[in-house]
Amino acid sequence: MSGWELAALLLAWGLGGGSPGPATLTISAAAMKRGRIAGVVSGFGIVCGSAFWGIASALGMGAVMLTNAWLFMALKYIGALYLGYLALKSFRSAWQGHAAKEQAALKGGLKRVFAKSLAIHLTNPKAILGWGAIYAIALPKDAPTSALLVLFTQLICVSIVVFIGYGILFSNPWIVERYRRARRGFEIGFGVLFGAASLKILTTKAI
Repeated sequence: MSGWELAALLLAWGLGGGSPGPATLTISAAAMKRGRIAGVVSGFGIVCGSAFWGIASALGMGAVMLTNAWLFMALKYIGALYLGYLALKSFRSAWQGHAAKEQAALKGGLKRVFAKSLAIHLTNPKAILGWGAIYAIALPKDAPTSALLVLFTQLICVSIVVFIGYGILFSNPWIVERYRRARRGFEIGFGVLFGAASLKILTTKAI
């Protein structure tokens, strides 16, 4: 693979990761609600989830899931249910409208922020399919382990820039202030988008 081809591949990976979806939605919500540190922690949780699926795909887990449809289906339903739960939680927050209660609820700690983001990515079956596809495109069948490791590192570095960048971007004071002024509208939007993501995962096909 030439340098230009690699650059195009990494750009496509970054654009795909940064496109609207459960991961970017979770990071932006954490950053606007809790601030920059929480946004960065949320981004790191997504990166860790992505790294897990990248390693799993390299070890052949993707092929195992494709040949054992029940594994793929189980992960798909778990992911859809979790996103549906987050949608309902966002709608509930929108209709409560009590700032004091919301602030109290936000004191769950950064571990909870990380765990939520990690769970979002670990329950998304599209993640391992994406890793499998990128390996198939970029590497020949007889590629050495070192080539696989280099590509994995490059992709994760791009993911770090994208997801941590989201956490920093959406913790901008101007954006945070707009969120606070229109909190209910944002929460309804989060609910709609999480619900849409849940339905999208349900329609994901293994092949």
